Parts: sequence; C-alpha cells; structure tokens
Amino acid sequence: MLDLPLVLLHAFPLDSRMWNDIREPLSQRARLITPDQRGLGRTPLPVTSREPSLDDAARDLVALLDKLELEQVVLGGCSMGGYVALALLRLAPERVGGLVLIDTKASADKPEAAENRHALAKRADDEGIEGWLAGQLLPNLLAESTLGSRPDIAETVRDLVESQPAPGIAWAARAMAARPDSAGLLPGADVPALVLVGEHDTLTPYAEASAMAEALPRAELVTVPGAGHLTPLEHPAAVSGAILDWLG
Repeated sequence: MLDLPLVLLHAFPLDSRMWNDIREPLSQRARLITPDQRGLGRTPLPVTSREPSLDDAARDLVALLDKLELEQVVLGGCSMGGYVALALLRLAPERVGGLVLIDTKASADKPEAAENRHALAKRADDEGIEGWLAGQLLPNLLAESTLGSRPDIAETVRDLVESQPAPGIAWAARAMAARPDSAGLLPGADVPALVLVGEHDTLTPYAEASAMAEALPRAELVTVPGAGHLTPLEHPAAVSGAILDWLG
C-alpha cells in the first residue's frame, strides 16, 4: 500500500477543489489523484437514458484508472465520494489496495432522506441552484463553531456549491438516493482502512463511522475535533496528518 497512488473523491455538492488545502502535504508522500465526478466541477454529465446510479460513477473511476494504467490504488472519499468508493469496492475490489473513508457511511438512505434528495433534484431541475442550495445545505455541512468563527470557510463552501451545474447536482442527488446498503461489503474488504469523522458531523455521525471501522477487518478510526461534515475544509492539517500517519 505504501507505494500506491492515492485517489480522493469529493463530497456533494462540491468538486475536487475541496482537497486544495491538503494537496501539498499528501502529494509529498504519494501520487495524488483528485478527479471531478460526473456532472460536477469540470467533468461533464454524460447523455444517457440510464437511471442515476453511483455504479456509473464507479465505472467512470475504473475507466480513469485504466487510462492512467493504475492496477490498484488507495481509494478515499468524503461523503458522496465515500459512497462512490464503496460502489467501486463492490464493482472492482481488486483495484482497491486501501480505503480512506471520510465523513461518510455504508448504510443506504432512509426513506425520508431519499425523498429529500429527490425534492432537491427536482428543484435543481426546475429552478437551477442559485440563491437557495448553498444556504439550505451549509448548516449541515459545517460545524456550528466553523460557521460562527470561520466565515472564510463558509464562503469557500458557498462558492464551491454555487459553481456547480444544476444538472450534475440533480443527477448526483438521485444517484445517492438510489444507492444500496454497503455494510455487507466491509467484512470482506481485507485491506488497510482509515475511517475519519468530524466530531460534530450530523450527516454521517460518529456512530456510522464507528460501525464501518468495526466491520472492516483492518481499520483505524480517527475523530477530528471541532469539525463537522467537511473535515478536509474545516481542519485540513488534522485530516492530512491523520492520512499521513496512517500511510506510515
């Protein structure tokens, strides 16, 4: 694992710029790859009649690894990025030499959460996202202490959200709502794993992180003090330090 490239998949509804503050320290240790996922950032949304599915996002990643001629990587993801990492673990487990699961969970959406995602997708289709999406999501994406004392981080997240294409937002929301429970995958993932969770993450809380760490055969669990759901943006030094310590 020590010589494998590190792939980090971004959260919803952001793009790969969310990793900017941890790029330098991680790049000194490993080859770092941070793609934009389909429909977000600089990656276009393919024209297709298929229902939105994170399996297609996982296939995109397999295609990228093939293009880069990478047989195996350490695969990490934050929030939605973690869901895609687990989708790839289901699709092509031989490509995963290690896991970094950040503020994410293995369980599927409960019905109410899935309904909320579909409502968000419909509104994005009907109205676009300007003027409402960032404001709706920010209180759950960042810890209360971050919102109160670090307006720069809140503004960065707002800018990232508002720069995303509405069709990509809608696709991703529907794909996340449709994802299956992945808890059954974890006991068979016999690779080194790091599970990171913000102390104040309300979207994918400590209990979810702990359950993943317990199910994974070779996992380490780290809590990031003072952080909410977007730990790489709120406390980048703590996140990069935890990953570097884990890589050894």
